[in-house]
Parts: sequence; structure tokens; C-alpha cells
Amino acid sequence: MSTGTTPATHSRVNYGWRVTMAGLGINLALGVLYSWSIIRGAIETQWEWSASQLSLPYSLACLIFSLVMVPAGRMQDKLGPRLVATIGGVLVGIGMLLAGVLGNSVFGYIVGFGILAGAGIGFGYASATPPAVKWFPAKKTGLIAGLVVSGFGLASVYIAPLARFLIESFGINATVMGLGLGFLVIVCGLAQLLRVPPKGYVPPGTVKSPAAAGPVRREDYSPSQMLQTWQFYALWFMYACGAGAGLMVISIAQTLGRAEAGVIAVVALAIGNGAGRVIAGAASDALGRKATLATFLILQAVMVVLLSLSQAPDSVLGGTIAIALMCAMVGINYGSNLALFPSFTKDYYGLKNFGVNYGLIFTSWGVGGFMLSLAAGQIKDMTGTFTFSYYSAAVLLVLAAIMTCLIRQPQATQDPEPAEESVNA
Repeated sequence: MSTGTTPATHSRVNYGWRVTMAGLGINLALGVLYSWSIIRGAIETQWEWSASQLSLPYSLACLIFSLVMVPAGRMQDKLGPRLVATIGGVLVGIGMLLAGVLGNSVFGYIVGFGILAGAGIGFGYASATPPAVKWFPAKKTGLIAGLVVSGFGLASVYIAPLARFLIESFGINATVMGLGLGFLVIVCGLAQLLRVPPKGYVPPGTVKSPAAAGPVRREDYSPSQMLQTWQFYALWFMYACGAGAGLMVISIAQTLGRAEAGVIAVVALAIGNGAGRVIAGAASDALGRKATLATFLILQAVMVVLLSLSQAPDSVLGGTIAIALMCAMVGINYGSNLALFPSFTKDYYGLKNFGVNYGLIFTSWGVGGFMLSLAAGQIKDMTGTFTFSYYSAAVLLVLAAIMTCLIRQPQATQDPEPAEESVNA
């Protein structure tokens, strides 16, 4: 309920929390990506796929996911989140149904899971965060972004045991088709709850800055304008390092310690991944984006070094509990990136083109994860250990932390002509 001092623009219905919870639910469903580790294990024991064939659907899904974020973000800005998220749900459903129908076909899983489901995840993910943050003032951007994206990180906590149960009960193909059909219904249903504020809406609690003398700083950047700022490339590099290091550890988590330690490590990573997004988002609202990000990057560098040391014979860090705690911290630090970089994008480049602008920055997630995970595997083949990969990731994380301290908000002045309007849906 509005108070007597609340401006008229504040009196309209605020759908902020409804949209936030819908976005959280969509991401919980789109985390079907994490079911691949269970599906892969079943395929490995039941079908005659090579190691490279086993890795292709998931790797391709991650790459397609990150690349589709750009056009999906553009569509979200222009056509609204409801339609784009619905497209995402349909693509995920059709892709997984296709993979299941084609049986043990490598081609079917590459096209169905890798391309179609990967693209669907990109469409859905691109539509979940932008509408939510637009309903809240800047001081809550980090918290809201963290809550929405936490669903994707927490998804593996329930998807992994669910997929394992379904495969044991009904088989691989029936499980894949069932998950696809279920998430098609869930994502498309929740997509109908997404909406952006009406034109002129001012979130309650927004504090207007006093008008400054001289040129007015540009608040909303088009993609081409953003690409002309050095801050974009700095953010891209920082994101690639932070996300890449976390994805590298996630890709090899099952190799940590003894068999039971590997399973616990995967669960610890998932829980930390989800929690880290909320913790980092809330912390950045209170302490500032730069200080929060630099802290998490340094902590991540320490964690990957400790994980490397834990792999030495008779290491005191090699116990199941120690590895679980370190993996939980790696998950928290990795998850922080998924909350902080959307917040940086909004702070630096505005909300009008937030979808496509963040999509461009998010390509670093796919490239960083793909490159560091691939390099880790190749280094393991050559040296027999992941030691060099761990220390290389630590160096990149420290460089990213240093860059975080140097980056500052773009200071370009406002263009005389108005930017192109986006469509609210």
C-alpha cells in the first residue's frame, strides 16, 4: 500500500516479487542442463559411446546457451520476456523429446540436447533476470538478480537424484522425454507471469540524484555504444576468468578424492553455487559491486590452490569433509559471478537494452568455461594431473581481481537524440 507521500507513479501495482519468483522457478527448470552428468553416466554403461561423443551434447549445449543469450536478450528487450521465455520452454521440451525419440543416436542427442535444448536454455535464462530487476530500485539490484539466478545453480540438487531415479525406473530415453515434457509445461507456464513495468514506472525507494551542472551522463547504452567502452572488455575478461575457473572445477569435481568424496563434492558445489548468487548479490548492494567481486575472486584463487594441494598423496586437505567444504566455497565464489555481472551491466549500461547488453557480456561465461575446461582436460592428458590448470586459473583470478579495482563506470555524455524505444510486454 502506498503512503500519502508516494508519487503517483509508485501507486501502480508492483509485480516485482511475482516476477522474481517466476524467474527463479524458470531457472530451476532450465537447470535441466545439469542432468547431463547423470544421463552421461547411464549412457556410458549402457551404450557404446566414445568419450568424445559423451562430452559433445553437454559442451555444445553450454556453448549454444551462451551464444544464444545475445539474440535472445535483444528479443527480450524488444518483444518482452513472456514471449521469449515461452520460446525457451518450447525449445527445451522439443529438444529433449527429439533426443529421447531417436534412442541411442549420438546425432539425436547432439541436435536435441546440445543445440535445441541449449538454445532454449539461453532464451529462458535471458528472459528471467531483466524483468525482475526493473521492478526494484538500484539498491536491490544485486539481491534480486542473485535470487533469480540462484535457481539455475540450485537445480542440480534436485535434478541429479530425480534423473537417477527416473533412469533406474524407466530407462534413459523415457527419462529424457519425461524431463523435456515436464519442463516445457513448467517454463511456458511460469513465463506467463513475467512482465516489465509500464512506461514511466519508478520503483518505490528510488532516490533521484540531484541534477548536475554541465553535460548529463548517459544512463542507457545501446549495444554498439557499450562495445565502444573499454569497461565492456574489462568486464568480459573478469567474467571469463571468474566463471571459467568455477566451471573448470565443476567439470572435474567427480575426480576429487575418493569416490564418495567426488559425489559429495558435486553436491557441495551445487549448494554453494546457488547460495553464492544470493549472498554476493545482497553483499554487493551493501558493500559495493567492486569490493564484493574482488573479494570473491581472491577467495576463489585461494580455493583452487587449496584444491590442487588436496590432491597430493596423504594431504591433510584430502579428506572428504575438507574437499566438500572447499568445493562449497568454490561454488559460492563461482555463483557470485552470475549475480554480480548482471548488476554491473545494469549499473554501467542501463536498463533499456539490458537484455542484449548482458547477453554480449555473458558470452564470456561460455568462452571462459569452454576454454578452461578444455585446457584442463588436455593438460591432464599431457601431465597426468590438473596441477598446472589449478595454478593457471589462480593467476587469472588474481589478474581479474586487480582489474576489478581499476575499473570505473563509463562517463560518456548523453546523446542529443533519444535512444530507440523498447516494447514492454
